[in-house]
Amino acid sequence: MANKMDARDKFLKEITDLFGPSGFEEEVGNFVEKELSPLGDITRDGLGSTFGIKKGTSDTPKILIAGHMDEVGFMVAGITKSGYIKINPLGGWWPHVLLSQKVVIRTRKGDLVTGLIGSKAPHGMKAEERKKVMDIDDLYVDIGASEENEAAEKFGIRVGDPIVPYAEFEKLGPDGKFLMAKAWDNRIGVAVAIEVAKALKDKKHPNTLYAGGTVMEEVGLRGAGTSAYHVNPDVAIALDVTLAADLPSSPNAEWGEKIGTGPSISVMDGSLLPNPKLLDLVLDTAKEKDIPYQMGSLRFGGTDGGAFARARSGIPSLTCSIATRYIHSHYGILHRDDVDNLIKLLTEVVMKLDKKTLDKIRYQ
Repeated sequence: MANKMDARDKFLKEITDLFGPSGFEEEVGNFVEKELSPLGDITRDGLGSTFGIKKGTSDTPKILIAGHMDEVGFMVAGITKSGYIKINPLGGWWPHVLLSQKVVIRTRKGDLVTGLIGSKAPHGMKAEERKKVMDIDDLYVDIGASEENEAAEKFGIRVGDPIVPYAEFEKLGPDGKFLMAKAWDNRIGVAVAIEVAKALKDKKHPNTLYAGGTVMEEVGLRGAGTSAYHVNPDVAIALDVTLAADLPSSPNAEWGEKIGTGPSISVMDGSLLPNPKLLDLVLDTAKEKDIPYQMGSLRFGGTDGGAFARARSGIPSLTCSIATRYIHSHYGILHRDDVDNLIKLLTEVVMKLDKKTLDKIRYQ
């Protein structure tokens, strides 16, 4: 029996269905505007990072809460004479998760073309080939072309067109709380930011909140730097996903984050050592409000929080995450309870962030 979707499930389905690889996030930005324009003004930086402005009882402090709108994808690198599409990655991919998976190419006119990432059948491989790690350069997208039908030209596909995974939102498990979809990295962060702003609709908060999404995180935290300069926040909280450790043979299974046991508050990643007093504020708030949470770290890899922290003269910053299985593949799986609890936690944090609290957090 299929699990029924409530309003938040439908919202999450809609935002993950959107087409938005790095550099092509306009559809997601328009979604952010649609959702948040009823709460106040919308602002965009020059790269397309998009935020709704939810004014509280004071213009300052300015609080920035943002996920990144882009998902990992591809770009058309070239077209062979036989009509096969060669690809460049947008973001980090392990090629083995791509073989025989469906993708969607968007043409300049906006048409969507479905294709399959081609792979050689094992029957045609030599023994040493089966042990080899595939390379992106060895992959191609088959759109049903041949030398005779010139399908690529007829579809209007050209070099530079963006490509995303083809995947469908689905609720898993007996209670339907395991949510499977593409683009959790990082539409879930954008979704949480939007939901926090909505949760504050009828509440007094002693600051002004900028909530929404940055662009081009997967290709070097590019939008985080420009949006931090554009907004010039007093505090910035980046929202992202983190690696779920509750998998067979996970090296940190005993102590790493597990899905369904609370949002993750990061003590470090490859780009950020968070402001310690901001970190304590979030942890203390979670304990005070009895909101479950986990603490985590990533030795490698960065988040928008690192770019926020280094912007201008330095912004007190922190990264909060949702533990997610199988990131940077066609499908990820996360837990609905973690999403709900992160929204609750950040709403409470924003309610506390007045000028007096800010003065305690930042270096004087």
